[in-house]
Amino acid sequence: MKRIFTTLLLLSVWGAAFAQKEVKEYEKLLNKKVIASTNIDTVAWLYDGNFHLGINQALLHNWQAGGELASFTASSLFYGTLTRYNGRHLWTNNLDMAYGLLYTFSNDFVPRKIDDRIDLTSKYGYRLTDSGNLFFTTLFNARTQFTKAYNYDLTGWDTFSTSRFLSPLYATLAPGIEYRRGEEISIFFSPLASRLTYVDKYYTTKLPEGAFGVAFDKTIRFELGAYLTARYKKQITENIAYQTRLDLYSNYLAKDQELNGIVVKEDNPGNIDVMWDNQLSFKFYKYFSFNIGVLAIYDNDVPYYRFVDDGTGNMIEKREPVKGLGWWQIKQMMSLGFNYKF
Repeated sequence: MKRIFTTLLLLSVWGAAFAQKEVKEYEKLLNKKVIASTNIDTVAWLYDGNFHLGINQALLHNWQAGGELASFTASSLFYGTLTRYNGRHLWTNNLDMAYGLLYTFSNDFVPRKIDDRIDLTSKYGYRLTDSGNLFFTTLFNARTQFTKAYNYDLTGWDTFSTSRFLSPLYATLAPGIEYRRGEEISIFFSPLASRLTYVDKYYTTKLPEGAFGVAFDKTIRFELGAYLTARYKKQITENIAYQTRLDLYSNYLAKDQELNGIVVKEDNPGNIDVMWDNQLSFKFYKYFSFNIGVLAIYDNDVPYYRFVDDGTGNMIEKREPVKGLGWWQIKQMMSLGFNYKF
């Protein structure tokens, strides 16, 4: 009797362990295969993420061709997704972060920022039908940066910053309709999206038109408009992955901004804010990858000035490797280094 009881106990423990393993394998299968293009009904927490760290270093001595004598660059990228499936209910969270620094001998190795971004999106959706792809969704998005930014073209650039953590902070809250096909495609549209921009007075008192769309000597700007955001990601091959995101926003309340009766900024609902982010990753071996990224932003609240004050009262033309893009903000990055996917 004792042997039978012991045998049954061991079988129960083994069965429970095997069942737990099956659940983990099932969730792993869902995370990697099924949810790529299918909205599942099971109750589960699923996650996906990718962290990349790239490092570049160079050293020259008596180099006849010339160049920076010593330089070091470190850049990092993180893209993470956390999703909660529960029948018709769906809660998705996307966190995109980037940061990079450049150190050069000619600048006494004082770090200069080459990348800085924090972008969080959280969406709660309710599927309109049992097996459809349409959800009634409420979206929250917040964008800011980690550290202070400077204009390195100016004399005494380190005495004043152009932006910093939470200045600006863009926060968007929007109810709308989302078309979603698993983790691969998401298209969200809201005809009534509210956006709040917060900036410290330190920045809004520098110029008569204020900063980042916030009026002179103010800290907050409220906008109400139409908002569309679309995401697409594809595992092209086992080692090649691509993801893209497009955001469009039109402010119904946009109008010319005046100061003492003088128009200091022209604006209207037709000035649509655009953000288009693209990332292509080539993985090789197990923990290494080559990443290419292009981020393009058009925002009427961040105007382009071809000439800037050099800090002494003289107007000088900006030194830029790419000219003719006007108000477009362009960031292009390539990085080779360590990669961890979870």
